[in-house]
Amino acid sequence: MEPQKKLINSAEDCVDEALCGLVRASGGLSLLRGHRVVLRSDLDQLKGKVALVSGGGSGHEPAHGGYVGAGMLSAAVAGAVFASPPPASILAAILCLHNAGASGVLLIVKNYTGDRLNFGLAAEQARNHGVDVDMVVVADDCAFTCPSKAGKRGLCGTILIHKLAGALAEEDCSLVEIVARVNAVFQGIGTLGVSLSPCSVPGCQPSFELPPGDMELGLGIHGEPGVKRSKVASADEVVSTMIDHMTSAESQSRLHLNKGDELVVCVNNLGALSRLEMAVVTRAAIVCLENHGMLIARVISGSFMTSLEMAGMSLTLMKANPEILRLFDAKTGAPAWPNISGVHVSGRSYLTDPTTVPVRAPEGTLVEGPHSPVMRKALERVCSTLMERQEELNALDRASGDGDCGNTHAQAAKAIQVWLQDHVVPGCPGQLLSVLAALVEEKMGGSSGALYSLFLTAASGHMTEGRSHAAAWANAMHAGLQAMRRYGGADLGDRTMIDALEPAVDKLMKLNDAPPGGEIAVLKAAVQRAVSGAESTRNLARAKAGRASYIASERLTLPDPGAKAIVAILSAVLKALEEQQG
Repeated sequence: MEPQKKLINSAEDCVDEALCGLVRASGGLSLLRGHRVVLRSDLDQLKGKVALVSGGGSGHEPAHGGYVGAGMLSAAVAGAVFASPPPASILAAILCLHNAGASGVLLIVKNYTGDRLNFGLAAEQARNHGVDVDMVVVADDCAFTCPSKAGKRGLCGTILIHKLAGALAEEDCSLVEIVARVNAVFQGIGTLGVSLSPCSVPGCQPSFELPPGDMELGLGIHGEPGVKRSKVASADEVVSTMIDHMTSAESQSRLHLNKGDELVVCVNNLGALSRLEMAVVTRAAIVCLENHGMLIARVISGSFMTSLEMAGMSLTLMKANPEILRLFDAKTGAPAWPNISGVHVSGRSYLTDPTTVPVRAPEGTLVEGPHSPVMRKALERVCSTLMERQEELNALDRASGDGDCGNTHAQAAKAIQVWLQDHVVPGCPGQLLSVLAALVEEKMGGSSGALYSLFLTAASGHMTEGRSHAAAWANAMHAGLQAMRRYGGADLGDRTMIDALEPAVDKLMKLNDAPPGGEIAVLKAAVQRAVSGAESTRNLARAKAGRASYIASERLTLPDPGAKAIVAILSAVLKALEEQQG
């Protein structure tokens, strides 16, 4: 079996190169030469304060190097992937901080035998060098109902301890006081993980086998076995199972929770869950805990203590009180700590009502005017024409698209006919165009609906007073065309409705100078231009925009259906106006 592919240079160098990448990218960090130790680059700020050191095997990034910074760790010591760091490097980190003037050094260690031994040995050696040093061991795993003599494993709860201890150190608390306060918090922290896939150490095969469709509950961050396997379930079910297991009365390693308890919740990506899944799981955790009667004070969701590329997550719950929240919210310069608000999650109004936009003018505000009858006649003629041409437009569209151009135009026509039965046509053309834009947007659908609605919306805003009625329409049509082009992206010659509309609108601009009574002649010429433009789409070698642009050019021998629809609409308006005059 091949080792898992990884984007590294070599298995031997990946840890050193990863540490180098972290430090080079962050102005607040430096590396201790000759050791895998990440340090704060402002060590002078530690004078008289307690320094904090943590660490462990690599492969859990951003833990622990990402938590080095003012308000969190002073140094992080990295081992090889999933291997405890050597005592010599831990001691080098302690002495470096002591030498910078730290009043004492606290080691924060996850409860694994190798970490306890190596950090413990370094602590004893440091004491012989006159350093005031102490060690706290984090054991937050809720997986095993009867933990072995080794005790509960140290998991993602460790970073919450980094945060609280770091805030206390920043406030000049003594080493004895920090240890006492951190130990008091331990009883209220619990973590449980679930995984859908194994991980693999660079250069090695996967750490264990997990059949497709299975998940494992309660595994450790190095791929150590969990407590049970089951079929992958929904996010809500998985989270509910996890919380039940963490708080089960039968479990010796349970987290004791009571209704009304305030919690800090950490949803931790073990490496390979997408951000989408993480957000779904975060929602599930908040809802499930609130249904259990808990109050959620803070939530952090992201990658905090990973297990290489394991597809899974862990849930850490920490009982909170105002003092814990104050320390949790304190500012830190650590690059991997999230920027979160200090607002309670539970009880917060998190929905904002949308501003109500009247879809069309409210009843009673549509007032008829002298042009209402002719506009109604023109609209009725446009609608009946589009209904009659439905099959013809569909047939044209089958050659270049999905064959529904006639249907979408007929849908819009039907909606307008229904509206005309129950409403007066307002004398204000801008108001009518707004109503039509809303109808088309709602009832026509697809990109055609959006394009026509854009055209009508932009046109309605340009039906300005002060021009002759005909000139106002011409300028409104021009504004609609510009909006359609700007957002639709099509130009003349791209084999779209623009090929019929643009020549027609260009001709309509002559209405600005037309003599009284000369408007129909201009409109006739505009329709003729539209007809020529639509016909020209037969000969265009290639569609450059719209759905037809995906069709082989030799199959495009018929005119563009969208362009033909524009011809139909303009011709219908012209006929209605001619009848009115006649």
